[in-house]
Amino acid sequence: MPACGPAQWAAYAGAGALGLFGFGGLARGRTGRAWVLGLFGRYRGTVRRTGLMWVNPLLLRRRVDVRLRHWRGEPMPAADANGVALRVVVLVVWRVRDTARATLGVEDHETYLRECVEAALARVPVEVPGGGAKGAADLAVDALTRLVAADSAPVGIEVFSVRPVRVEYAPEVAAAMTRRRIATLDAQQRATMLTSVVDSVEDTVTRLTMRGLVELDDYERKVLVKDLTVAFCSGRGEAAP
Repeated sequence: MPACGPAQWAAYAGAGALGLFGFGGLARGRTGRAWVLGLFGRYRGTVRRTGLMWVNPLLLRRRVDVRLRHWRGEPMPAADANGVALRVVVLVVWRVRDTARATLGVEDHETYLRECVEAALARVPVEVPGGGAKGAADLAVDALTRLVAADSAPVGIEVFSVRPVRVEYAPEVAAAMTRRRIATLDAQQRATMLTSVVDSVEDTVTRLTMRGLVELDDYERKVLVKDLTVAFCSGRGEAAP
């Protein structure tokens, strides 16, 4: 078998290089994902096809998820219409619409969304469930969605909804609100107990006098009412704990 000359070795090397070059350009496109192509830092196009394809191996390929996505943030500072400090957890429904802008303009999409949501919460009042006017929650969702969508559009992100999923008072406010609620409940309980005692005393005095068991003048009637009131209040106070 004759030895291979330099020309043959060069041909073999060229064929191998072409083979590696060809195989290196094979890529597989998936549903819901796209390839963003770049060359020397410049955008060269986006490939959204699915299945096996060939892409120039010299192009830098970056895979981008273009499916509908959900992002749930950590508790963020907010305020209600009266300026009371709140903590809000927000759910954002979004997707990448412009792959070129989203890839080249923003490094971390979720970090960018969080900053947009924080800026929107600083401008839109959020109400605690059950504590605001009817329809206030829907108005807050519409306003937050509009603001975040406007801030995200220039970087190729499409926002469908920004919805608060958990709203609670800030720690420094929650303690004061708890004390106020306890004081209100205590006052209501005291008022209810006093009303019940007064009704019981009135009923007792009326029965005693109508049945002729006692005859009382005004002074004796006042003394009896006072003694019965003290007795009933003491009994209710011992039974309450």
